[in-house]
Amino acid sequence: MTISHRTIGTGEHKVLVLHDWFGTSAGWGQFLDHLDPEAFGYAFLDYRGYGERRDVEGEFTLAEIASDALALADQLGWAEFSVVGHSMGGKAAQRVLAEAPGRVRKLVGVAPVPASAYPLEGDAYDLFHGAAEHAANRRAILDLVTGNRACARWLDAMTARSVAGSRPEAMAGYLQEWSTQDFAAKVAGSTLPVKVFVGEHDPALSAEVMRGTWLAHYPQAELEVLTNSGHYPMHEVPVAFATALEAFLRA
Repeated sequence: MTISHRTIGTGEHKVLVLHDWFGTSAGWGQFLDHLDPEAFGYAFLDYRGYGERRDVEGEFTLAEIASDALALADQLGWAEFSVVGHSMGGKAAQRVLAEAPGRVRKLVGVAPVPASAYPLEGDAYDLFHGAAEHAANRRAILDLVTGNRACARWLDAMTARSVAGSRPEAMAGYLQEWSTQDFAAKVAGSTLPVKVFVGEHDPALSAEVMRGTWLAHYPQAELEVLTNSGHYPMHEVPVAFATALEAFLRA
């Protein structure tokens, strides 16, 4: 199976990029305009049920994302690469590491879900589990995780793109996976270079959550809190985020 994807750059350092639960390979905003195409070669994957692969059937699991990601790397001829994952994509990126530790050069989590379970309870459970079928829930989540700071126009546009870019059954399947799967034991103790970015206004995947999960799992992990950002630094602070990301990849 040929896996469709988007690419930026032809540099020596190859980077596989995995999107969030609401996103697609095209959902990275102005951040894409600030990447260095000479130093890096980026490949942006759509999950099954999302974006250009919206009609591709699947089981909608993290294992399937990891399998497709590795198949894409093979398709591109990449023996070694770094992985960047946003939110749910951060958990999927760790699944890639678990499946092929010898191929991953560096790991970056952006407001990332940890490899351990991330339980949703009470009102949060209802809000998130209703998002696959209800656009209003998606908009409310976007508003929440950006600290209730984003303008209505941005929230409306992000919600509309999410609805158009994903199938409800895919969203529901991936939610069950990223909230309940626990494979921390498979990655804990890895000495891989790891960088974790969080937005100062993200109440869900905060610096405190990262210290108890990602930084506990990876002895070499670094944490950077992005000023004036919530859960979507690629939209909220694109220049600062692109600069910080590539500084880590270059180091």
